[in-house]
Amino acid sequence: MIIATKPKTELTLEDFLTLKETKHASELIDGEIYQKPMPQCQHSLIQGRLCETINLLVRENKIACAFPELRCTFDDKSIVPDIAVIRWGRIPLDEKGRIVNRFETYPDWAIEILSPEQSLTQVLAKLLHCSRQGTELSWLINPDEEAIFVVFPEQKIELYQEENILPVLEGIEGLKLTAEIIFSWLKFNGN
Repeated sequence: MIIATKPKTELTLEDFLTLKETKHASELIDGEIYQKPMPQCQHSLIQGRLCETINLLVRENKIACAFPELRCTFDDKSIVPDIAVIRWGRIPLDEKGRIVNRFETYPDWAIEILSPEQSLTQVLAKLLHCSRQGTELSWLINPDEEAIFVVFPEQKIELYQEENILPVLEGIEGLKLTAEIIFSWLKFNGN
């Protein structure tokens, strides 16, 4: 269940960012704080395998980097996608060439994995907002229904199931995933 905390007055982004980070990430959306649910086994397994799979193809060639649970702050919102893929040239660096701690823009590719207690509408609304701000591609993975909603630019949404090849961020070559492959990771046989 997502817990919404309604302040007496809307919380500003600046005030939200001064709050202590919660153990389960909290997000600020439209002046309200929403705490993300505790990830369970299916969520964690998909998140880990997907980050690993993407990074194996993109990091060495400096195409992008997949970050689990990266706080992205933009357009008066502060969200934490389950996976945020950022193009290499957009990864913010400090004067020493090290990655900064705060990412203050939208992800290029946002991936959310629906937990049983999460609202499909609320998570999809978050991905649509990302799309309006510049996110090129979003996935909403629904393990219970073995379905993946894909959000394209202009908020076009398509449903992918079974063996249909999923679209990936432009410029990523060789990443051929289907809903069938992703959900097969849940049939844990030690592989």
